[in-house]
Amino acid sequence: MVADTWLEQLHDNGYRVTAARRAVVDTVHSSTHALTPIEVYDQARKKYRVLGLVTVYRTLEKLEELHLIQRVHQPQGCQAFISAGIGHQHLLLCKNCGDVAFFEGDDLDALTASIAKKTGYQIQEHWLQLFGLCGKCK
Repeated sequence: MVADTWLEQLHDNGYRVTAARRAVVDTVHSSTHALTPIEVYDQARKKYRVLGLVTVYRTLEKLEELHLIQRVHQPQGCQAFISAGIGHQHLLLCKNCGDVAFFEGDDLDALTASIAKKTGYQIQEHWLQLFGLCGKCK
């Protein structure tokens, strides 16, 4: 999905397409690494110098609501964002260079059924992120 499609979806959902939002969208869309809001801000300001941090947060929030990006929970605590995968995919994150890869498939049915039985929860979804070293960094 190209960045222009993201901008169209923002527009269709009541957001004006401004140069500031375009800079944020272009930055996140083109990244192969999960970016924190501050990293998005720093990189997008190279394209649009007067970008405000509030615009970054609001744009990221709306992109996430539209399922165009997904939140990445990082071991150091700060959340980051990456372009969303297609369908139900999970993340592999390199702890050294920050590269992100998606993978499909998991057989968590037995695990989630066991957890549901033990806790009484009705589990409706899950999110799996694996951290390690990519092929270039190992």
